Amino acid sequence: MTDSIIVPGRVAVITGTAKGIGAALARHLSNEGMLLSLFDRDEASLSALAASLKTECCVVTGDVSCIEDLTQLRDKTLEHFGEVALVVNNAGVKAGAGPWDAPEKWRQNLEINLLSAVSVQHLFVPVMLEAAVKGAIVNLGSKEGITTPPGNAAYSAGKAAMKVLTEQLAHELMKATSGRVTAHLLVPGYTWTDMNSPGLDEKMDAKPDEAWTASQVIDYFVAHFRAGDFYIICPDNAVSAELDKKRITWALQDIIENRPALSRWHPDYQDAFNQWVNC
Repeated sequence: MTDSIIVPGRVAVITGTAKGIGAALARHLSNEGMLLSLFDRDEASLSALAASLKTECCVVTGDVSCIEDLTQLRDKTLEHFGEVALVVNNAGVKAGAGPWDAPEKWRQNLEINLLSAVSVQHLFVPVMLEAAVKGAIVNLGSKEGITTPPGNAAYSAGKAAMKVLTEQLAHELMKATSGRVTAHLLVPGYTWTDMNSPGLDEKMDAKPDEAWTASQVIDYFVAHFRAGDFYIICPDNAVSAELDKKRITWALQDIIENRPALSRWHPDYQDAFNQWVNC
């Protein structure tokens, strides 16, 4: 049902587009002939990216946690292009907060990693429902929102909520449009981006062997998006799809087996996990 979305002349809206996965997606979609509406707070990098692309762009600078800025993104996109085929909630931050850190740290993280997607859906989904053409929403999740490893509770909680939000969105869109408008959850693996390695220069710095490039993530995404997949969980050079499945299965079995929380990292269960995952 997604075969008429990534095609020449249709419009894609991408948040967090200036660098990393967002920029790689913009380049790929531009090469496919799509028209682009690009959003980021980094005006200089966003403008430079837009100038390098092959197709027409609408560039909007703003804060993804600000509903007024996102409203401007919607209005300028419709004024400029008149339609929306694909909306990608890519913007995110890694800024951490622990389970008993100050609520303000949590609020900053969740406003960008979760509530911005809620705002974008609130603004764009009605537009897509009114159109008589196919469309799709893609939300960026994380494996940390599925297996929820210890160390960054706010990020894991926000990405876990993003998974649930996107599942709920997909179901409601199926009921409302019979599959005309769809939702998809893109879950990158370890990716060589500025968010994961602040300050990196993708052109100058050496990529770790374990990581994928942002372009590899996008190539994997586009192939699985076109296949109609909802869960698009990327491997990387260190973690295979099969290992991802085992880790996800173990995490879900914590509930079924009534094991301690996050038993994969619990000292009493680490040997059992290692034996199970390697069998």
